[in-house]
Amino acid sequence: MASYFEIDFLCVGERQSGDEIALRYEHNGGTFVHVVDGGFQDDGPHVMAHLRRYYGGSSVNHVVLTHPDADHAGGLRTVLEECAVAPGGGLWMLRPWLYAAELLDHFARFTTVRGLEEALREAYPNVAELEEIAQRRGIRIYEPFQGARIGAFTVLAPSKARYLQLVVESDKTPKQAAPVASVGLLGAFQTAAAKLVHYVKAAWGVEVFSAEPTSVENEMSVVQYAKLCGKKILLTGDVGRGGLTEAADYAPVVGLRLPGIDRFDVPHHGSRRNLSTEVLDRWLGPRLQQRLPDGQGALHALISANPDDKDHPRRAVVRGLIHRGADVTQTTARRGGYLRTYKNLPPRDNEVRAKRLPYPEDQEGE
Repeated sequence: MASYFEIDFLCVGERQSGDEIALRYEHNGGTFVHVVDGGFQDDGPHVMAHLRRYYGGSSVNHVVLTHPDADHAGGLRTVLEECAVAPGGGLWMLRPWLYAAELLDHFARFTTVRGLEEALREAYPNVAELEEIAQRRGIRIYEPFQGARIGAFTVLAPSKARYLQLVVESDKTPKQAAPVASVGLLGAFQTAAAKLVHYVKAAWGVEVFSAEPTSVENEMSVVQYAKLCGKKILLTGDVGRGGLTEAADYAPVVGLRLPGIDRFDVPHHGSRRNLSTEVLDRWLGPRLQQRLPDGQGALHALISANPDDKDHPRRAVVRGLIHRGADVTQTTARRGGYLRTYKNLPPRDNEVRAKRLPYPEDQEGE
């Protein structure tokens, strides 16, 4: 059993949210350092400064890219350029062009595997650039499909079959040429109107999540689970309901009985398109009859959301977490700050304890 762990959710971006997670733990007598996602490109130096200041250097065991979006991939360029990767470690990410031969029949525009490979590289430039850096520096690249072991963590999702289906479904992949159309005044108005959110008062236990799904790229997110110091930890990236359902279906294979997560990385900065009542019930348990007193929850829900991001976290998500007894916190400091959860370690000298988010009495309407 691990003797300690610490997980730091670093604040990302200026007014937008992203994910940049550093973690260190002891497992089977060894100490391991992971970096999971790197925020935007400008966030890379901050995770490096964090590693040097709090983890004693710039050596890592594993670097994980959960999915190809820029707010997760950008800063990993700096990490791969500056970190020394320990023997046996490497970069974990999914590269769709590796499966071009298996996917070719789904792309009518292409008659050769080589042509599809090139098109997929162009469609996922963040992944392609990380691949180039890793190959140039001699860093081994692994596939984080369901069942893979990354140190003490096991990948619960995606399975290879589901990932390939998501690649086919993605708007980024070159199935056919997309029509080019001008947005115009009407389109601009509709785009602006879509961002307007209205709130409605709601009694305890009432939950309204978005009927819209999250993006296909978010659903590609690598979901990781570990039990450290007796605590069940789930790292989710930006995964949606489909990925969380696939992960829950696989959980018994690794001895994880649900519900019952102790540290829950809330997906996609607290978006209500990634969760549902059914998904939360399955992972965290049913809604409580009444709210627990502050500080008495065994479940810690952690949200990577920039305090200047007005769209995250959504109130419906915060409500859903508190309905299940969670103490909910988010990254509250600006770039360079962090939200820390840990076990069997002392507080840091400059550590500011994160404030629990209050229970919203209202939530987003339909």
